[in-house]
Parts: sequence; structure tokens; C-alpha cells
Amino acid sequence: MDTMATLPDDCTRVLQQYLEPAIFRALGDPTRLALLARLASAPGALTVTELSSCCGVHLSGVSRHLRMLHDAELISSARQGREVRYRLDCAALTTTLRGMADALEQCQASCCSA
Repeated sequence: MDTMATLPDDCTRVLQQYLEPAIFRALGDPTRLALLARLASAPGALTVTELSSCCGVHLSGVSRHLRMLHDAELISSARQGREVRYRLDCAALTTTLRGMADALEQCQASCCSA
């Protein structure tokens, strides 16, 4: 049963704004979570090589995971010479998670009575 179909239209619109599949895919993998944690604890931006030590994944695998995090707009990247350096986008992650929590709270009565 599609519970989104049973919610009021305004609640559905608010939830759909934050319930993006790309974000859940990005956050739904232990390696990507380890990469996010490493970026969060770093004093600055890190390269793929620097990030690879956190999760025991080959450089090409780390690059694929970083691309997914980047596509979900959870991290940013900047080229410096021949290297690409990655940084956690704290503002984007915080805004997304806080928005998701606020939307769920706003619709709580509708969700719980369904």
C-alpha cells in the first residue's frame, strides 16, 4: 500500500521535497557512511588517496562512492592541479536532514492516523 497516496496533498508535497531516493542511496551504504565520517572529521578537503585509508576499498571504488555522494549533493569537490579534493557539505547535509525531520514532524498526525 502506498502510504504517500493516503496523506493530505500539502503533507505529500512537503515530504516529497526531502525524500529523494539519491540521498537514501548515498546514505544507505556503510562505505559511503565511513567516507562521510572521515570527511566530517577532516580539518580540510581530502583526496581519493587520503580517503581510501578509512574504508579498505580500492581507489576506483572510493571514486565511485564519492561520485554517488557528490550526485546526492552531500559533498563538494574542487580540482587543485592534478588532484580533486573532496569536502563534506555540512550545510547541505544539515538542511536536508533537518528538513526531512521537520516534514515528518509536520505530517506526524496524518502518518500516525493512517
